[in-house]
Amino acid sequence: MSLPFFIVDVFAERKYAGNQLAVLLEAGGLSGDEMQAITREFGFSETSFVLSREARDGGYPVRIFTPGGEVPFAGHPTLGTAAVIHHELLSPETSDVSLDVAAGRIPVTLGDILWMRQLPPTFGDTLDSSLAAPALSLEQSDLDERHPIQTVSTGLPAILIPLENLDALKRCRLDRERYRELAEVAGSPNLYAFCPEPHEAANDLAARMFADDLGVSEDPATGSAAGCLAAYLAEHRYLGDSEVDARLEQGYEIGRPSLLHLRAEKSSEGTTVHVGGKVRMVARGELL
Repeated sequence: MSLPFFIVDVFAERKYAGNQLAVLLEAGGLSGDEMQAITREFGFSETSFVLSREARDGGYPVRIFTPGGEVPFAGHPTLGTAAVIHHELLSPETSDVSLDVAAGRIPVTLGDILWMRQLPPTFGDTLDSSLAAPALSLEQSDLDERHPIQTVSTGLPAILIPLENLDALKRCRLDRERYRELAEVAGSPNLYAFCPEPHEAANDLAARMFADDLGVSEDPATGSAAGCLAAYLAEHRYLGDSEVDARLEQGYEIGRPSLLHLRAEKSSEGTTVHVGGKVRMVARGELL
């Protein structure tokens, strides 16, 4: 049985930038092991599998895999998959679509910039800088100790590590032994280091993502961690306010420049988080 697939670049201002994603339609007949093998064949950070060409109770069922295993939620697969569903299965006038992933239902607003509303954030314990700095081969002085190192989740937890400047961000190199020690303590294999100094003046922040235990040595753009960061920025008033509207860079150090748009608002009812970006169609084909 042949299966149609699409390759898209997500959080990309142009083609051949951002984070690559393979999306398979009509994938409901595949086993989890087959999905994992296909993901490794493509070799991208993630591959998504749309289980039905029709929405079920208002949402399209989707599974997401990294080379290291299945994940309950991921950001760039959510936006990229929504773009493919819109392009292939829905009318051009459609303004929104919902994906049902393992973590829950994620609504996506369609347009030139696609926006996903992530799940309400949860905030874990703060972590010791003496664990975080060695994991990134940095000195403790490279960390911005005015703000906490903390695990945050909006569907997939990430360890958020604030750095002093762009120089420190560029010097990050994963020490795998220290990384695994930190990941075990924090309960997440996703390290998201960020700083308030972007590469380009039009933007607000820069970040890098390391997820070696998921088979991703460095991710070009990470929508799930960016949502965690948006919630963190609002929670700790990192940008001076509990309302966030920011432009985040990622992927510059590995030649895949990406731009992620962050929105968050903290109120007495909780924190809402939206992450947006552009999706570029690159290729289509069939698995035989």
